[in-house]
Amino acid sequence: MRTAALLALVALLGLTTAVRGEDPYIFFDWNVTYGTIAPLGVPQRVILINGQFPGPNINSTTNNNVVVNLFNNLDEPFLLSWNGIQHRKNSWQDGMPGTNCPIPPGGNFTYHFQVKDQIGSFYYFPSIGMHKAAGGFGGLRVNSRLLIPVPFDPPADDFTVLIGDWYAKDHTVLRGFLDKGRTLGRPGGVLINGKKDDPKPLFTMEAGKTYRYRVCNVGTKTSLNFRIQGHLMTLVEMDGSHTVQNVYDSLDVHLGQCYSVLVTANQEPRGYYMVASTRFIKKVMTTTAVIGYAGSAEAPSPVLPEGPLGWAWSINQWRSFRWNLTASAARPNPQGSYHYGSINITRTIKLSNSAGSVDGKFRCAINGASFQHPPTPLKLAEYFGAGALVFQYDTIGDMPPAKLGSIRTEPIVLKATFRDFVEIILENPEKSIQSYHLDGYSFFPVGMGAGKWTPEKRKRYNLVDAVSRHTIQVYPRSWTAIMLTFDNAGMWNLRSEMWERHYLGQQLYFSVLSPARSLRDEYDAPANALVCGAVQNLPRPPPYV
Repeated sequence: MRTAALLALVALLGLTTAVRGEDPYIFFDWNVTYGTIAPLGVPQRVILINGQFPGPNINSTTNNNVVVNLFNNLDEPFLLSWNGIQHRKNSWQDGMPGTNCPIPPGGNFTYHFQVKDQIGSFYYFPSIGMHKAAGGFGGLRVNSRLLIPVPFDPPADDFTVLIGDWYAKDHTVLRGFLDKGRTLGRPGGVLINGKKDDPKPLFTMEAGKTYRYRVCNVGTKTSLNFRIQGHLMTLVEMDGSHTVQNVYDSLDVHLGQCYSVLVTANQEPRGYYMVASTRFIKKVMTTTAVIGYAGSAEAPSPVLPEGPLGWAWSINQWRSFRWNLTASAARPNPQGSYHYGSINITRTIKLSNSAGSVDGKFRCAINGASFQHPPTPLKLAEYFGAGALVFQYDTIGDMPPAKLGSIRTEPIVLKATFRDFVEIILENPEKSIQSYHLDGYSFFPVGMGAGKWTPEKRKRYNLVDAVSRHTIQVYPRSWTAIMLTFDNAGMWNLRSEMWERHYLGQQLYFSVLSPARSLRDEYDAPANALVCGAVQNLPRPPPYV
């Protein structure tokens, strides 16, 4: 009955226009509530989805229409966002405060998006305030259609591994610290699938078989290193792209990133530890989870494999990652057919992060400006023609100020010309590592290096087989260069995945407007879109055609 009701709701809302009913639908009813558990041994309030922490996995296939009917039973507004899902022409489903009005307490909203022409490993998470530090996240996988061959044999099973740091404090307490101008300090520990050092087997393998592990860093503060005791890992996919299948004994997984590895059960049948440990902070925190072998109850060895040291090791590992140019993508054409290295750059944007004080409180910034959310979502204001009442375009330049001194607060929206091919330099002059995510897109990380970026650095770019992905790290006092085509119309968030820095202003939005107000380029606002703020009483604009 629930599925039938949801299908009727989708038809009623006119949401099938975008896909014309051609592709399969999968439906989910989700109730978001609070619950009390003790991930680090201290009882605390967490966010549950259907009573689960982490939330339920979404198992989809490319081109599926995903319909999530969400009921907010919290005592405050709530939104979910879908990390890595591109929402082609459809930023209305992105679930960020710059695109969507929050779902009020006791309210309901039905997300409907298509995992169009994507494959790979992703996750969802709550995007308001510090909810991400309270749970509400879960795995989201997009399988290849049978029509599209995968560059490895089908695994015996497919496991989702959500690793992340964790604070043993309520999310409202953490938010209060930030609102008062304090930082959060280091986390209390690290979790694997919501637990720390759980002695019970999380997964079980049969000797001789090969398994796929999808590892995502869903934390809020720290990069993590992931390894499996006694086993090597063959990397096959990251952030939705097939990779050259190199073998690793451990992987640095930075905030917001997902990796797929193949692991063969080729060791003596007994238990083995999966290990996740923090990187680039003084005190190393470690947690474990157990992989069992079928037919054996023997516990793992207490001797854990050691993690790497330093960031030079990490950047060298990044340099070993290569796109698999012989593999098929979500569409029936080779991934390597997109020759990004031969496209002329039309615009270079350099973004430099900084931190400082505004009115005596700690804030984070990009190019000297700290993002401040207006009461009206940016996309909604733009759609209703009321953008000038809410924000101004291009209040920061394409280059940072000569000196990153004082910080101002404002909504930051950069205009991007539809279908321009751009180069974005992410420059990090600070001592801590950064991690950036761009909604709505995959991009090509073509270069990294120490110090400041200069045009001469282009000579060392990888213009052939950089892995197309959506989240990339920037090492301390270093730079990272990415390239992409702004071909997905909408309002898209570029943000720090270090969530306290995101909350304190290290983010902005790109407005990608098509010259034609056309459904060819962007979907119309859905009929069930929540309306709030300055546009609440304005007439709805005429529909796109």
